[in-house]
Amino acid sequence: MSRFSFSLNATDGKARTGVINTPRGDIRTPAFMPVGTAATVKAMMPESVAATGADILLGNTYHLMLRPTAERIDRLGGLHRFMNWDKPILTDSGGFQVMSLADLRKLTEEGVTFKSHIDGSKHEITPERSMEIQRLLGSDIVMCFDECPALPASRDRIAESMRLSMRWAKRSRDAFGDRPGHALFGIQQGGLEQDLRAESAEALIAIGFDGYAVGGLAVGEGQEAMFGVLDYAPDMLPEDKPRYLMGVGKPDDLVGGVARGIDMFDCVLPSRSGRTGQAFTRRGTVNIKNARHQDDPRPLDAECSCPACSNYSRAYLHHVFRAQEMISGMLLTWHNLHYYQELMAGMRAVIADGRFEAFQADFHALRADGDIEPI
Repeated sequence: MSRFSFSLNATDGKARTGVINTPRGDIRTPAFMPVGTAATVKAMMPESVAATGADILLGNTYHLMLRPTAERIDRLGGLHRFMNWDKPILTDSGGFQVMSLADLRKLTEEGVTFKSHIDGSKHEITPERSMEIQRLLGSDIVMCFDECPALPASRDRIAESMRLSMRWAKRSRDAFGDRPGHALFGIQQGGLEQDLRAESAEALIAIGFDGYAVGGLAVGEGQEAMFGVLDYAPDMLPEDKPRYLMGVGKPDDLVGGVARGIDMFDCVLPSRSGRTGQAFTRRGTVNIKNARHQDDPRPLDAECSCPACSNYSRAYLHHVFRAQEMISGMLLTWHNLHYYQELMAGMRAVIADGRFEAFQADFHALRADGDIEPI
């Protein structure tokens, strides 16, 4: 089986475009990964997700290990077959979800013990167990197991957590072994502290990974602080490996991240917002639940070719949302994922042409024109 590789095709300032090659297909970067938490992107069929332009999905180790279990998925042929997705899948390590169980977990040098949010049953994740779960799932890109404190946190807490995560990264690397066709990514930690980020990057590079994530952001610090870290953190990571910003974000987060050298993103926002009546467009956000849309014959975005915009009016989308019909979440999620993929494709094209700075200025100017909603 061929090995995982990354080709950097063009740069424009810090913005980069390239291709991640995997046996299951190429991933064009910058890339946005829709989140399939429980082996499904909510409100979407797998072929519909592919139709938006997605090259890769994210699956969630924590949720899948609890239900239906990694062992069951393995017996049924692996996660790709189980969820009918034949393109690459990245799985997170479970560390972030366990972090959110602050009152239900116990952290030690060995790993984390916690109680299931589903039935209260007791479980343990160690670096070794996380690697085993992700192997059973058949993930193409595996994330090393880490510990991620919510911000704000004290410098001592962040330093202690980062150094524990680096020890876990080494154990993850050892447990992962040599798996041709599969990749293991390390995760940089260090909160908002530049020297701790540098220490983390040095430790990860010494271990050696197929790609590197910037972790520990989008955990309460706000966009300005996040961008402050991204002004230097990606530069600490190898230029010839993919750089992944975990759990981000809104459209302007993606553009700002790409401007600072990030290649990969994931976030639940486009699907979660679709289910709650919020649509992202090139001119800003539309809240379809607002009464102003009930007689509006226009599409969400006249320049968008997704099924929601091509076939339905705002009035219809408002109606089915208010009537709590399932098609509302389906159409709005499809639109949001289509918009995110279109945004990534647009950035790939302008980086290749050396026009990213102008694209970024136009992106912000269009959104600053005002509320897209009134007729």
